[in-house]
Amino acid sequence: MIRKSEEIKADVYEKRFGGEGTVTMRQLLNGAEEMYEKGRLFAHGTIEVESSLGYHVHENESETFYILQGTAEYDDNGTKFVVQAGDVTFTAAGEGHGMKNIGQEPLEYIALILYK
Repeated sequence: MIRKSEEIKADVYEKRFGGEGTVTMRQLLNGAEEMYEKGRLFAHGTIEVESSLGYHVHENESETFYILQGTAEYDDNGTKFVVQAGDVTFTAAGEGHGMKNIGQEPLEYIALILYK
């Protein structure tokens, strides 16, 4: 299978999980079926300047971010870190996270959610 860029579904969210501004998620794989029921999300995300993905908790699933571009403040269960291109974050089942773009360019990342 090849999915051309124009075929990739893009979901645009305002104030995602109570955050600020705009977050766009491009679905690289279309949900659990294409992930052999091992996960529900493999996506390319963009958080616009002065925007954020609000803090939220993952139950029975983990989420990993691979930062492609930009700089963000990452909230790992209440502890905040600065992340940038090349960094990887991991949120285990039962834990929470959020991410705020603190740079001057859109923050781009790959997101992977796997079931526990």
